[in-house]
Amino acid sequence: MKDPLIIFDTTLRDGEQSPGASMTREEKLRIARLLERMRVDVIEAGFAAASNGDFESVRSIAEAVRESTVCSLARANENDIRRSGEAISPAARGRIHTFIATSPIHMEKKLRMTPDQVVEQAVKAIGWARQYTDDVEFSAEDAGRSDIDFLVRIFEAVIQAGARTINVPDTVGYNVPEQYAGTIRTLIERVPNADKVIWSVHCHNDLGLAVANSLAAVCAGARQVECTINGLGERAGNASLEEIVMAVRTRADVFPVETRIDATQIVPASKLVSQITGYPVQPNKAIVGANAFAHESGIHQDGVLKHRETYEIMRAEDVGWGANKLVLGKHSGRNAFRARLQDLDIEIASEEHLNHAFSRFKELADKKHEIFDEDLHALMRDETITPETEHYRLVSSRFHSETGETPRAELTLVVGGAERHAQAEGSGPVDAAFKAIETVANSGGQLLLYSVNAITTGTDAQGEVTVRLTKNGRVMDGQGADTDIIVASAKAYLNALNKLQSSAPRLNPQI
Repeated sequence: MKDPLIIFDTTLRDGEQSPGASMTREEKLRIARLLERMRVDVIEAGFAAASNGDFESVRSIAEAVRESTVCSLARANENDIRRSGEAISPAARGRIHTFIATSPIHMEKKLRMTPDQVVEQAVKAIGWARQYTDDVEFSAEDAGRSDIDFLVRIFEAVIQAGARTINVPDTVGYNVPEQYAGTIRTLIERVPNADKVIWSVHCHNDLGLAVANSLAAVCAGARQVECTINGLGERAGNASLEEIVMAVRTRADVFPVETRIDATQIVPASKLVSQITGYPVQPNKAIVGANAFAHESGIHQDGVLKHRETYEIMRAEDVGWGANKLVLGKHSGRNAFRARLQDLDIEIASEEHLNHAFSRFKELADKKHEIFDEDLHALMRDETITPETEHYRLVSSRFHSETGETPRAELTLVVGGAERHAQAEGSGPVDAAFKAIETVANSGGQLLLYSVNAITTGTDAQGEVTVRLTKNGRVMDGQGADTDIIVASAKAYLNALNKLQSSAPRLNPQI
């Protein structure tokens, strides 16, 4: 019998720390439900003390998810832990994940605490957390650059205080596989009562080694891996859930563990996270990239045709490729539309909401003959925008672009409930549209990113545009989708402006 490997997904917490990747409560719920269907063991739903919105998101997920453990992150202080405890209270199985930095540079420069004070605070944190749940996880932030003797000391103390899971994070992606595996092996050998806890790893990808370090740690005795869909996360990201799961499954001869993950949900989860966050998946990304199972070389094609395993070590259908088929068309009825949204775990708040969404679906079907799941996700993402969060809205647009002429955009917008007209010229129609919006908004935001991706195949595919704006140190991504790329661009820009207008600054647990 192989040991179970616990998959701890932190897409909704660490993944959300990617610049501009903040998600709404409804978006988090959709991802959480898909993670539950994938049979993820632990879902880190957020950082409850960060804001009231994050608290409500964690609590909503705790109420909705029944099969997976729902976890909230908390710094090692009483307020954070009490907020986390309150947020996870409705969960069938809840966990509090508390952390404190242990590397010399973090203790001295960030915490301004002595090692003795850090140990004392960590033990207090475990005590506070156990008032809410027996499932308490402790992380030594920046363990990858911490003194091994100090790690042994603090881990012994928190285990004695009642921690059940000990996480050894490579917070800044500094470690290499052999070194990291050695650290895990040494800790398991030296920490008293090491056999009474689950050893966990959380690796960042700054040197491109997050998955390699995580897998090396598994071979050294770790039995929980913290990871994210698509490797999403701050800086260069985290270990990719899909790569961890499929490496363990494909190389069962190497790894002494197995997961309970339903791998057929991997590609749908990848697409959903990409669409919600606006972070596209590069074509050559392992497992979930568009080219992951594509063969262009003649030699490779010939081999695959003769016998698949000559060049394919996994089957595309095993991870969910080919699962998103054509679902609806212009003749599809309201009940079919409702049923498909339910299949995709997209909640309909009311009959009025359904009617409005169905009307927009029909408009899209008139432009686009075939409607795919990805189109529905994009359409319903726009439906989650409420009047309270929509300070700017596009009413109508007109664009002029002609060889030898300066492109021009004319827009009608609703701004704070009042209709405004805007027009501007630019180096291209998209530039003109953004400048026209700014003549009205005068936001002072700086454009950091403009990205366009086709949602599905075909010349009638919707274009999905991501716009990243920054203002006063805050970064927000906006998304927009339309069969007209320029309209999609204007929607994305306005979406980013709405977020800058309404969102409160988030508290970053890494600071």
